[in-house]
Amino acid sequence: MSRLHHKGGEPSQRMLRVAELIRHAMADMLSRGDINDPVLEKQVVTIPTVRMSPDLKLATIFVMPLGGGDLKPVIEALEKHRKFLRGEIAHRVNLKFAPDVRFKIDESFENSAKIDALLRRPEVQRDLGQKAEDERD
Repeated sequence: MSRLHHKGGEPSQRMLRVAELIRHAMADMLSRGDINDPVLEKQVVTIPTVRMSPDLKLATIFVMPLGGGDLKPVIEALEKHRKFLRGEIAHRVNLKFAPDVRFKIDESFENSAKIDALLRRPEVQRDLGQKAEDERD
């Protein structure tokens, strides 16, 4: 593994592949209702992204409840079942060592909504209109 991966640069192909396997395993467990928790049974939770540490010992699983509501109870429910989830991931994803898991709220949807709102502002639209006119001349 290159030094770049150890310093937090671009993830390696192995990191990406393991992260995707873990994402699929988590999504499968959540969709099948393998986790017995009332919060998770009432809520549809998506797993948009998983990021692995360079040594593959830590998986950061980003979650987002559908509709964006009840963020804190979902994270608490997943944290409560962390040991079970780690064991299930180890069983479903054939790795030498099971990575430790942590859960975070996926903020990419919120960030993209902020960017869209900024791009729709009249000042930005005006500037973009002027730039398009300058390129045609």
